[in-house]
Amino acid sequence: MSAVSVLMYSTPTCPYCRMAESLLRSKGVAPQQIRVDRDPQQRQIMMTRSHGRHTVPQIFIGEQHVGGYDDLAALDKKGLLDGLLRGES
Repeated sequence: MSAVSVLMYSTPTCPYCRMAESLLRSKGVAPQQIRVDRDPQQRQIMMTRSHGRHTVPQIFIGEQHVGGYDDLAALDKKGLLDGLLRGES
């Protein structure tokens, strides 16, 4: 389904990361994952891109920062997630 790239900063032990991945996969999207537990520099990049957020997951659809799992789920509940994944503003 995804016409845009989906990037998710994550760790393997984070339950919210797994829930976000599951939601995205249910939409036919396999997010590119960057593990911040393995690379402190990637955590710094994540924090800069997400305007200071330090928790995972941090999800980007295209260049748009969506936020974490709760934000992603809220977009889906409002019916807005599918459009974002298709590249619609």
